[in-house]
Amino acid sequence: QVQLVESGGGLVQAGDSLRLSCAASGRAFSSRAMGWFRQAPGKEREFVAAITWSGGRTNYADSVKGRFTISRDNAKNTVTLQMNSLKPEDTAVYYCAAPLISYSPMWTGTYKYHYWGQGTQVTVSS
Repeated sequence: QVQLVESGGGLVQAGDSLRLSCAASGRAFSSRAMGWFRQAPGKEREFVAAITWSGGRTNYADSVKGRFTISRDNAKNTVTLQMNSLKPEDTAVYYCAAPLISYSPMWTGTYKYHYWGQGTQVTVSS
C-alpha cells in the first residue's frame, strides 16, 4: 500500500513558477516509477511527467517539455514537479501517482497507475 499527498498548488500569474511536492508513505516507494498527471474542468486526466524509480530518466508531455522538471528524493520519499513559465492552460488539479508494481517503465497512461493522491489545485491567471 502506498499513500500519496500532494502540496504546493496555488494561484499565480502567467509566467510565474510553482513547485509541487508529493510525499509518499508505505511500501517500496524507492523502487517505483512515479508520475504527475493533471485534470482541467471538463477534460480527461492527462499525463504531465514521469520519472524512473532511480530518478535516472524522465519523460514529459510535449505541452510542458522545457518548462516543467520532475525529480525525486528517495531518501525523503518525495517527488517534486518544478513548473516554470506557467500558462493559463496549465490550470488544473495536479495529481501524483504510483504504479502497483516496482521497477516499471515510465508509463504515460492513467490506467497504468494504481495509487493516487488527492490532488492540488493550480490556477494560472492571464
